[in-house]
Amino acid sequence: MLPEILTEIPGPESRRLAVELRRYESRNVTFVSPEFPVFWERAAGANVWDVDGNRFLDLTSAFAVTGLGHTHPAILEAAQTQSAKLMHAMGDVHPTAGKAELCRILSEVTYERWGRGIAKTLLGNSGSDAVEAALKTALLVTGKSGVISFTGGYHGLGHGALETVGIPYFRTPFQGQLAAFGVQLPYWLPSFSAERRAELRRELQTVLRAGRVGAILVEPIQGRGGEVVPSPDFLPTLRELADAEGVVLIHDEIYTGFNRTGRLFAGEHFGVTPDLICLGKGMASGFPISACVGPADLMDAWPESSGEALHTSTFLGNPVGCAMALAAIREHRRPETAVAVETSARLWWEALSELNSPHLETVRGRGLMLGLEMKTSRVAQGFMLFALQRGVLVLAGGPEGNVISLTPPFSLTEPTIRWVVAQLQEYLTSLPGSIS
Repeated sequence: MLPEILTEIPGPESRRLAVELRRYESRNVTFVSPEFPVFWERAAGANVWDVDGNRFLDLTSAFAVTGLGHTHPAILEAAQTQSAKLMHAMGDVHPTAGKAELCRILSEVTYERWGRGIAKTLLGNSGSDAVEAALKTALLVTGKSGVISFTGGYHGLGHGALETVGIPYFRTPFQGQLAAFGVQLPYWLPSFSAERRAELRRELQTVLRAGRVGAILVEPIQGRGGEVVPSPDFLPTLRELADAEGVVLIHDEIYTGFNRTGRLFAGEHFGVTPDLICLGKGMASGFPISACVGPADLMDAWPESSGEALHTSTFLGNPVGCAMALAAIREHRRPETAVAVETSARLWWEALSELNSPHLETVRGRGLMLGLEMKTSRVAQGFMLFALQRGVLVLAGGPEGNVISLTPPFSLTEPTIRWVVAQLQEYLTSLPGSIS
């Protein structure tokens, strides 16, 4: 069942709620305009219904969280069963069995699977939590506070994570409060020449050999930066240099993890195993839970708890979140899930390859993490509004806002994919300067 053109978006109840939200929420949070937002009421599979009864096809997977589908039956059952028994425990004092099981499963799907032995986990509530846990771990391992991160990277907005973010929009207003421990270097693009890559390698070596850096933090494929796949030798080079200089390599897979790119983790496309991996988003398919996972020999740089943990939070290891994560990971471990992603990705790439417009620069990405770079942000953001009127939810991304970001659920059929791409072609053709 394909979406229909919707005549009144947002509807009256969404408009009323927007006024109320604007009055009581910080004005910096939710974007409010005559066209935005629609207020969600329920969701199932790839579909979302708003408070006015309109149905939308969600090509965002709600910020790349629900690739398995909204209210996935097995995950919903896990949440309902757990919440009926216990909704909250004392995660670092009196936890649940579910927390122990989740830490064990995270070890199995990461470092045990990669042949590096048992892994240990620091659970958190958000991606930013996981990144900051990784940064603290790297400091304890190496004794060095410096961190290399990369332009276009997005690692969360807590003050520790924010220092590593490579998108100036988020950092600049708060620069005066940030500790200057980060070094920003260019993310290696596939278009870089061999000479440029050699130059950047020398720059990396120079920074590392100065002796102040304890960690390299990188997204194997950039998400918020515009679905950017790096040069094939980028991650192997980081692995090589990290090993040579005794530096901790951290993969931020909060966006890319759990089959989003066609592999359980995106680093596997490049044959690179990190020292620490940060996970979130698709890990629980809808509950705020995250994890920093690393081999036991590194994670044991943390001291034994004396009864007061150095890194913790009130909701650490929440029982409902752990139950949902266990159910979601079970689905992600099924071979059929990766096959579904590969099949759907092939259909998307085939359909998108037929787009024809002078306004389209390139289509890039991996798996079901697709970025359509437009010549201007106006074109990308215009499609976001055009799609909304046709009952489709998409986002404009990239540092300049000129990328149509698609992170669809894994289960879309070929007719739906073809229909979406036809809508995009219709929009592009309607723009001034298009070839009719």
